[in-house]
Amino acid sequence: MREQFAPLGGAVTDAVFFGGRAFSYHGKQFAWVMGSTLYLRVGDATRAGFEAEGAQPFSYETKKGTVQVRKFYTAPEFLLDDPEQMLVWARKAIDSAE
Repeated sequence: MREQFAPLGGAVTDAVFFGGRAFSYHGKQFAWVMGSTLYLRVGDATRAGFEAEGAQPFSYETKKGTVQVRKFYTAPEFLLDDPEQMLVWARKAIDSAE
């Protein structure tokens, strides 16, 4: 993902995050990779676009059931094959993180 996000500039950093990698832009986390899945930050203005593409919120299981983190959704699969659109959606995620 570093290569995919490189055109965003030197303000993008990444670090270990709960067994995955977190990506930040000027210190604001906008994406993370858990396993082989990329998650992008969403907000009220972008959530519907993610859902329209079949994206799902990050979720994990606890003893009390499933917890959904609705601030991060799976990146639509077509983004992995379209670097230009990946940057468009990454910029939306950055805007949602502010």
